[in-house]
Amino acid sequence: MTINRPGLPEDLPPAKTLWARWALIAALGATTADERRPSVHRSGHWIDDDGLHWDDSGCTWWVMSSMGDGRYVLYGEDESSEAKWHEPPVDMLAGGPAWLPWSELRDRLTGNELGCVYWYENEAWARAPYPDDLGDDGLDCGMSTLADRAQVTELLAQYLAPVDGGPGPDALLAQAEAGRLRDVDALLARVRDPDGDEPDPSAVARALTRSGLAGEPVVG
Repeated sequence: MTINRPGLPEDLPPAKTLWARWALIAALGATTADERRPSVHRSGHWIDDDGLHWDDSGCTWWVMSSMGDGRYVLYGEDESSEAKWHEPPVDMLAGGPAWLPWSELRDRLTGNELGCVYWYENEAWARAPYPDDLGDDGLDCGMSTLADRAQVTELLAQYLAPVDGGPGPDALLAQAEAGRLRDVDALLARVRDPDGDEPDPSAVARALTRSGLAGEPVVG
């Protein structure tokens, strides 16, 4: 991905790939305490009934939701975004399909909380058209780590204790990107907290299940 220009649909990996990367990071950091905490008081990566979240409790927040039938929506905001301050206003929902979560997105727009919206169907990302003079919509700052496979692998390594003969972060990520982890129990035994706290394998297992990486469910 690049900076100093608006995001483009082709800057994003395929939705299932992005979902798998995000979901694996979110699951490995899951805790029971965070599950009980309202979203407005959470930070980092996590999964709940709305889908996947990324929030730094400061200048950026993002949500990716599965809408069924291979459709996804990605929306959020970074302080680098110029879209909501542009004059005349940018209609971030122009051309959006009927299956978007319109009520949620319109509420965000009304609250001046939305920086951009991307949607995915028929194996392609799309967004509203932007004016030629728009400099940035925040996509790069929000999604650059998840769009870069090497950075995702580095992040995953922080959550995994090394095991002789076991799959490394790159191999585990490849499994997730392929649709399903092969040995969830072995993975749970390796989870560690980057900050040195006790890991919470039961919460990790629940998050893996909700995300679909351990089986059928995708949230809910």
